[in-house]
Amino acid sequence: MSRKQKEKGRKAGSIVFCTLVYLFLFLPISVIVVNSMNATTTKPYLSWKGFTLDWYVKLFDNTALLSSFGNTMLIALVSTLLATIIGTLGAIGMYRYKFRGKNLIDGLLYIPVVIPEIVMGISLLTVFSKTSVPRGLLTLILAHVTFSIPYVIFNVRARLSGYDQSIEEASLDLGANRIRTFFEITLPVLAPGIAGGALLAFTLSIDDVIISYFVNGQTKTYPLKVMESIKSGVAPDVNALSTLILIGTIVLVVLTQSDLLKKSKRS
Repeated sequence: MSRKQKEKGRKAGSIVFCTLVYLFLFLPISVIVVNSMNATTTKPYLSWKGFTLDWYVKLFDNTALLSSFGNTMLIALVSTLLATIIGTLGAIGMYRYKFRGKNLIDGLLYIPVVIPEIVMGISLLTVFSKTSVPRGLLTLILAHVTFSIPYVIFNVRARLSGYDQSIEEASLDLGANRIRTFFEITLPVLAPGIAGGALLAFTLSIDDVIISYFVNGQTKTYPLKVMESIKSGVAPDVNALSTLILIGTIVLVVLTQSDLLKKSKRS
């Protein structure tokens, strides 16, 4: 076999492999999109009965589903904001200052990341029960903040690894106080790491099921609502809302990537 034939064989094998990977990743998503336009009205909503967009209209009559989605977005936004503030300040403090137990605290940050979610869910449930905190929106926010903080710290600390503190010293020498230096020098430099940590925390919050299951009380999030509907079959209106979320995500990614491309061309 010649060299060209070997290269063609490798190229064909790579194409087949990539195709199979992408099918594995996106085929389940395409099933959701297709089933959101299924005209079937009988459970478990798996048989194809024709094309319709009625489920996108009926979606807005399902107040329980929309309420759960609203809870999810509220929890995600609030927990992301709190986790980003705490995580950013924590990362800066651990980077700048040396104190006893710093290595221990640094190691403990990995525990919420590596332990099984069911263990963390049970532990948080125990804490809330022992402290008589009623389960609901508050416990959901606290739980999501708890598991999101380490991800923010890791992202900000990665940005700090190449940070030059001399620019802060120059700002202070030129007459700026520490607060102005932080907001005009430090914060813009750390912005990519902060944004990455915030996006990761937001994604994890929206996607969480197991921890939320233990601490939700009577407050239902969208993932928990979908999990409940699996018992009787996921209705097409749930698929319709999932499709709208998918479209919104794609639009956000496209806008972000196009903005990054424009900035890279300018630079």
